[in-house]
Amino acid sequence: MASFPDFVNENEIAKSWFVGELLTPSAPFDQKSGWETWTVSFAPDGSYFAWSQGHRIVRLIPWSQCLNNFTLDGNVINNVGDRRLSTQNSDGQQKNIPREHTIDCGDVVWGLAFGSSVPEKQSRCANIEWHRFKFGQDQLLLATGLNNGRIKIWDVYTGKLLLNLMDHTEVVRDLTFAPDGSLILVSASRDKTLRVWDLKDDGNMIKVLRGHQSWVYCSAFSPDSSVLCSVGASKAVFLWDMDTYTMIRKLEGHHNDVVSCEFSPDGALLATASYDTRVLVWDPCTGSVLFEFGHLFPPPTLIFAGGENDRWVRSVSFCHDGQSIASIADDRIIRFWNIEQKSPQAIAPLSNGLCCAFSIDGSVLAAGTRDGSVYFWATPRIISSLQHLCRMAIRRVMSTDEVKKLPVPDRVVDFLSYRIM
Repeated sequence: MASFPDFVNENEIAKSWFVGELLTPSAPFDQKSGWETWTVSFAPDGSYFAWSQGHRIVRLIPWSQCLNNFTLDGNVINNVGDRRLSTQNSDGQQKNIPREHTIDCGDVVWGLAFGSSVPEKQSRCANIEWHRFKFGQDQLLLATGLNNGRIKIWDVYTGKLLLNLMDHTEVVRDLTFAPDGSLILVSASRDKTLRVWDLKDDGNMIKVLRGHQSWVYCSAFSPDSSVLCSVGASKAVFLWDMDTYTMIRKLEGHHNDVVSCEFSPDGALLATASYDTRVLVWDPCTGSVLFEFGHLFPPPTLIFAGGENDRWVRSVSFCHDGQSIASIADDRIIRFWNIEQKSPQAIAPLSNGLCCAFSIDGSVLAAGTRDGSVYFWATPRIISSLQHLCRMAIRRVMSTDEVKKLPVPDRVVDFLSYRIM
């Protein structure tokens, strides 16, 4: 844990409640490259938490076990990094009981993602008569993207390797599963491509998405799985139609590399984080910027924003309430934003932060660091208004263009389009 930097007046803004940590066992090579936690992730059903612990290792821990170790007074939880793994039960009837696993992936892990299957969701492949793997309704998978360009697929309940996907020629920087249960996996790589894999077709690659001129850092599906956002070096923010695998549009607005992205739960908003010191929140339907959250005041000039500025934003995550956003920057601060406010709602200190993700219920934020450890903070509580809940319900099924055609007053249209709060 770190203290706030000198430029922060702790009395001027609320501080988020620290609830726990998962520390990596110390070793002589702690400070060497390869020890970083590049990714943290929660299983879609909230059963597991996973993080890349550094040096080939991924830890899988039942989320309920983490919660049991969190103390109610904000003190540090017990270090589970050195704890013995639970005994794995080979009985098929017990395989879906959450158990702790340590997975050696064979190379440095950059990206990881959970995927769960829906049996009635058909594969997109032409030949579906025979497969090596038949995924059941309780199947939970973990995909890991490696330094050598490979992607390994693991059974979360057993810790066993299922598939080894090989086609990228550079680091696999990020992975994301389609949230519709189809087990469509998208990988983002430093080889300037995104690749689409169908795990229900034994992991066959079904498409290569080209358009980035440099490294691809991150990708994210819209909640209905119809749109993919990808971000990367050279200010790139692309939107892709995942039915036709074609580019919809390129979003222009950042002044430096864009390294993280995520859709809101209703799909009406898209948040992107950049080294230009800003998080931008877009309307993905129109390509317009709705909100801007700066991490440096006064805002930097274009030349300063496009270079080394000590405020690089490393990660952004959308909470499931559709209102809260968390960001991690190089100034050693985690910021909790509310889309209705221009200033952070709360802050927390964190040195060398790299990534963050909200728990499934949105109550906890997990943040990974360069030393392979993970820290947890309670999310500032927001009681959503009935108007906001209705807006989210409408936007889950209607695009901005469809909202504009509704026979309602312009002010209501602006509210539903997030142009007024």
